[in-house]
Amino acid sequence: RSNAMFQKSDFFIILAVAISFVISAYLWFVMHDREQAIFTAIWIPSIFTFGIYFKLCALMGRRK
Repeated sequence: RSNAMFQKSDFFIILAVAISFVISAYLWFVMHDREQAIFTAIWIPSIFTFGIYFKLCALMGRRK
């Protein structure tokens, strides 16, 4: 059991968000594919939401 603020899974969530952001920016600025860029950009809050949910589940599980 680690008391570190960030777990390995947190870094994977941040990595997924960063990849989504980079792909979205690439689609918007380089490919000029606005619809795909927006679609990819809306993954970001979804990824964060899943990350927060699983983090809270893990924290609640430790309290029991």
